[in-house]
Amino acid sequence: MSRKVLVVDDDRKTVALVKLYLEREGCTVFYAYDGTAALNVARREKPEVIVLDLMLPGIDGGKICTTLRAESDVAILMLTARATLEDRIAGLDLGADDYLVKPFSPRELVARVKAVMRRLPSEALFRGPEEIIREDVHINTRTREARVDGQLINLTPVEFRLLTVLAGEPGRVFTREQLVTKIFGHDYDGLDRAIDVHMMRLRRKVEPDPSDSRYLKTVYGVGYTFHDTETP
Repeated sequence: MSRKVLVVDDDRKTVALVKLYLEREGCTVFYAYDGTAALNVARREKPEVIVLDLMLPGIDGGKICTTLRAESDVAILMLTARATLEDRIAGLDLGADDYLVKPFSPRELVARVKAVMRRLPSEALFRGPEEIIREDVHINTRTREARVDGQLINLTPVEFRLLTVLAGEPGRVFTREQLVTKIFGHDYDGLDRAIDVHMMRLRRKVEPDPSDSRYLKTVYGVGYTFHDTETP
């Protein structure tokens, strides 16, 4: 079954071109030219991936991203003409799973969408156990649900995979490069700081006190590890 993709950009030529290339890959493509229409289409059609321009008339892409993040775990690829490191980090911090700087080639965008799709839930996504239980953190890889102290937490596809990778091997220290490969794939050429941004967002959702992490520990100069006092 094809994936449903929503393309949001106020440039109609860009939308038409992206739609053409994605449909060639078998995607079912919906589109919107402004923020209000984008929210309406997203809520009605429930796409699995949204290609979202940051600069939109009416409701901007940043507001759409944060609004949808509060409602769903849809994968979001942010388009932005802002190429500075700070702007790209800000886009990820809004809740985007990945970003692409304008101008871009349609083939590059399709490759990024495919990379995002590979991180979406599927039967073959996780090769580990169906359930991972680490103290108060419970993860079900089949239903793609995570709970902390019994409370369901809303995670993006990237955040869920990051948590699953770390909790799947408690005590193991993963370098940023290893996490990038496991979560984004070998062909990822995006922002090196992406893992740090996603980790920051994950801590806000998982940790009782994000400023003093109980589970998701930083090993300075190396990477990250999941700390579980009940694991030998």
